[in-house]
Amino acid sequence: MSTSSLSSLSFTRLGITALAGASLLLVGCANMTEAQKGTAAGAAIGAVGGALIAKGTGGKAGTGAVVGGAVGAVAGNLWSKRMEDKRQAMEAATRGTGIDVARTTDNQLKVNIPADFSFDVGRAAIKPVMVPVLDKLAQGLDADMQMHVIGHTDDTGSEAVNNPLSLDRAEAVRDYLTRHGVPASRIQVEGRGEREPVATNTTPQGRAMNRRVEIYLREPQKG
Repeated sequence: MSTSSLSSLSFTRLGITALAGASLLLVGCANMTEAQKGTAAGAAIGAVGGALIAKGTGGKAGTGAVVGGAVGAVAGNLWSKRMEDKRQAMEAATRGTGIDVARTTDNQLKVNIPADFSFDVGRAAIKPVMVPVLDKLAQGLDADMQMHVIGHTDDTGSEAVNNPLSLDRAEAVRDYLTRHGVPASRIQVEGRGEREPVATNTTPQGRAMNRRVEIYLREPQKG
């Protein structure tokens, strides 16, 4: 076998080994925090990327894997401890309610509040049952955290009614949060009417799921 063939084989094995390591890390993540999972996955993926770059530019694949792993660990750990603490606090506050709390793929905390806890048909008034959820969300926020509030409607009524109604809902959430200590300058609002349903609009249950507000919490990306 030629030297180039041996080199290619070794490089292929390195990539396979790194990818296998990434898989094992993710399988063994049951007891890891979200930040630890991000670090582990980022390191493994970074190692593969580093090896590819080093090999393609004439460097040593092994050295590239080490450097790439370090960079990947940082990139994978964009989910901070304070974001994880807030996620856990919101999950505890909303457990069993049907409110969905999740980390998005771009490291935002998403809180999805359906109609049972948000708004009645054709209304933008916040239901009393949503108040404790908003209170918990506003509690203890760091000064650099930003919010994006998106209001939605079901398809009851026309777009001429639903588009401004969805914005009114987002603004109602913003106004409540600002009255409870979150600066308005940190809250972006948006109304998307009936354009983004998450369920059918042919049943009362489906319409209630579509009549919702989504709140995204994020930290600015460090340069």
